[in-house]
Order: sequence, then structure tokens, then C-alpha cells
Amino acid sequence: MKRRTYHVTPDDGDWKVKERGAERAVKVLEDKSDAVQLAKDLAKSAGLGQVIIHKSDGTIQTEHTYGRDPEKYPG
Repeated sequence: MKRRTYHVTPDDGDWKVKERGAERAVKVLEDKSDAVQLAKDLAKSAGLGQVIIHKSDGTIQTEHTYGRDPEKYPG
């Protein structure tokens, strides 16, 4: 099963939830916490999911992984 990754990114004052590789956003919300919660719900329901939350400047703030953790490689 492939891991489904959702990004929460700023979008002209709103927050966009978009699955990696998708053309269009799943949803655009006014509140960041609502967007994060939607992304977490989608990732959890996927079985293997990941949420990458970005800051308002676009840099990565934090990541959450659901399901089996990816293997860690040395180095």
C-alpha cells in the first residue's frame, strides 16, 4: 500500500489541503487549524498517511505520519 501525503500550505490568506501529486486542492479553508484537522483525518483514513504542515512563509513546520512508520536509514 502506498502512503498518501497531504500538504497544508498557505494560499492567499487561506490554507490549502492538497494531496501530493494532485492537480487541485482537496479544500481551501480560512483557518489553519481546520485545514490541519482535515488533512489529519484524510491521512488517518488512508491507512498509510502523512501530513506535512507548512508555515505561512511556506517552509515546513512539522510532519505527522500515520500507519506503519517508514523505515529509518542510517546516515
